[in-house]
Amino acid sequence: MSSEIAIKATQLSKHYHIYDRPHHRLLQMLFRGRRHFHKTFQALEDISFEVLRGETVGIIGRNGAGKSTLLQLLCGTLTPSSGNVAIEGRVAALLELGAGFNPEFTGRDNVYLNASILGLTHEQIDSRYEAITAFADIGEFIDQPVKTYSSGMYVRLAFAVIAHVDADVLIIDEALAVGDALFTQKCMRFLREFCKNGTLLFVSHDSASVTSLCERAIWLERGRLRAIGPARDICKDYNAEIYKQDRVAARAPGEGKRGAPITPVLKKPIQSIDYEPIIVDDKRWELLKDSPLKNAMQVQAFNPVESFGTGQMTVQDIWLEQADGKETRSITGGELVELVVQYTSDIDIASVIVGFQLKDRRGQILFGDNTCVSTLGEPVAIKAGDTQQGRFRFQMPLLQSGEYSVTVSVAEGTQNDHVQHHWVHDALILQSLCASVSTGIVGIPMIDIRIKPLAAKSGA
Repeated sequence: MSSEIAIKATQLSKHYHIYDRPHHRLLQMLFRGRRHFHKTFQALEDISFEVLRGETVGIIGRNGAGKSTLLQLLCGTLTPSSGNVAIEGRVAALLELGAGFNPEFTGRDNVYLNASILGLTHEQIDSRYEAITAFADIGEFIDQPVKTYSSGMYVRLAFAVIAHVDADVLIIDEALAVGDALFTQKCMRFLREFCKNGTLLFVSHDSASVTSLCERAIWLERGRLRAIGPARDICKDYNAEIYKQDRVAARAPGEGKRGAPITPVLKKPIQSIDYEPIIVDDKRWELLKDSPLKNAMQVQAFNPVESFGTGQMTVQDIWLEQADGKETRSITGGELVELVVQYTSDIDIASVIVGFQLKDRRGQILFGDNTCVSTLGEPVAIKAGDTQQGRFRFQMPLLQSGEYSVTVSVAEGTQNDHVQHHWVHDALILQSLCASVSTGIVGIPMIDIRIKPLAAKSGA
């Protein structure tokens, strides 16, 4: 295997024999394959891929797609029915809860047990023990049997161990989903740092985590490799397919293409409120408007390359307007803008929903909104052949330098029960040329920033 390849899977398959009755196992042994008393379940079938050293790859797929089975084959905890796996370097894995732990041992004992399984000597574990327990942060429970631990404490201790074994390859299953928010953020910070030099294979149902953390993604479907490629593209296709499958599954027997008419739950319309928008006048803009730190953005024209939906409504155009109501191709972070989504319908629709999302170059959603709340109890209808506009007025946040995209959609129904008629990926591209954002993904205009001196204490 090339020194540049960290993980190589070749025609991996895993089959299980399913017996209807316990005595069928005995009969199968006695007949030595001349008769079959079992059914064959194909958990994985003919999976091949390579992961390069230092690469971050996500694995996505619905429940039962074979994600966990694949990880166990890669880790060696399962033996493949056919095919082979080759991995270069030390591997550390966080799979199902409790894997690698003895429930009767204390947390301290399991640290030594698990770390030794992962290749550390007793002296190495001694030198890293304090760092491991500090990372896990489970206090006095470290000396309690792990069978008394909650699922969150299991994950804390298991992740703390794999974070300190100097692994070359990390394999992470969806176990992080049970951790609390603070610990999950700590783990994600560690993973981002690890990804600078190490190789990561990451399974998650959260496509946003995959797009933000991974360079490539592997899409499994019913035990087979559906697609592999850039994480952003694979996650877009996966989400579109999941949406399509869920809508088909939700239809009642005998319903047509659109299903039953969908009506809002609330009957009382929300009273419209006349108000003047509050615009934050960030005092720093005067200093920045002529400097290289001015958050200037270029806006490209509408480009509906990738989309999905029923096609019964169509997004025709999308553009940005400045405060004077004129379309613009150049905006500045902090200014008042209006996003306009223009669409037509081929059919009569009783309740229209228009929405948008602003995403970074990896596909991570920064913010977005839709018209559901503003039309609750008083839905907006459209007649076949008519054209409408969805308008969103907001103060543009400050964006780090780089490329961003606006995804838009037009749908029918309610927030929780709707039909997606036209979802357009990356309909509008924004290029942020420079930024004064000092930290975070986006910056928001500040009403006031200052240092306020306090009076000195008497007698000081």
